[in-house]
Amino acid sequence: MSRIAIACQGGGSHTAFTAGVLRHVLENWDEDDELVGLSGTSGGALNAVAAWYGLATEGRERAIELLDAVWDDVAADDPLDRVTNATAVWTRQLEASGLPVAQVSPYFQPTATWAQSEFKALIERHVDFEEVQALCADPERPELVVGTVNVNAGEFETFTNEDVTADAVLASAAIPELFRAVEIHDHYHWDGLFSQNPPVNDLMVGDGDRKPEELWVVQINPQERESVPKTGEEISDRRNELAGNISLNQELGFIERINDWIDEGLLPEDQFTKTNVHRIEMGQAYHCSTKADRSPEFIEELVSLGETRAAAFLDDR
Repeated sequence: MSRIAIACQGGGSHTAFTAGVLRHVLENWDEDDELVGLSGTSGGALNAVAAWYGLATEGRERAIELLDAVWDDVAADDPLDRVTNATAVWTRQLEASGLPVAQVSPYFQPTATWAQSEFKALIERHVDFEEVQALCADPERPELVVGTVNVNAGEFETFTNEDVTADAVLASAAIPELFRAVEIHDHYHWDGLFSQNPPVNDLMVGDGDRKPEELWVVQINPQERESVPKTGEEISDRRNELAGNISLNQELGFIERINDWIDEGLLPEDQFTKTNVHRIEMGQAYHCSTKADRSPEFIEELVSLGETRAAAFLDDR
């Protein structure tokens, strides 16, 4: 038996990959293992919250149903939404290529407010956050963590368990160029991609019998690139990937250091838990503009890829 925590990296529409990973993992869960935590940032937070809520209410089957329902809802499947989606992807491609694109603050775009209200409504259609607060009273529930950036204080801020609300998930996905900052507790929050992507440290705290012995990181952004980015698009792509990975690697590096100290006898094993880190990587290079692509075909492709990568991971494990 192993205690397992799963951390879900953000990355826009690419996090449909994470839904596929979680879907396969939950379908093939080893009954000897215990899930002790779920965390996420941005789209990763949406997946983590949906899976956690399904598990906490009715179990793994319900969690899988919710993941499917959420991404069916996200998909741009009506004619007007398809046009809007294609325009968003095209605009991102122009920006990445270095061509001049008019920049309008989301505070002067009525569509930005509308988009945020639609996203919040989507979250609340699938998750009853009042029930989340009640469910968190059970100490046997997995930890739930959502990552954001506190704009005013200039530091990471996470929302855990009963503090996870629709606004917290909305804040975690509030890309500054596209959405207004979300006010929570009298200060403002932006997309957690700038901070802990995904949150890891919050999964490592708690009582010894609840600390994870394994951490599975669902990683959207490629860790390595063989070639040097040279064109404007390639540079933009790699900057985007690095921004999402640097904080993650710092947190994972600290866990590995603790593991080394335990192995060297510098920390007592009866007080510190060794955590083995595993990455479930997308392993597929997509242009950064596709992080805005909500076409049903692309989402289906990513979910299927996630299931394939998860199957390979479980086989290796």
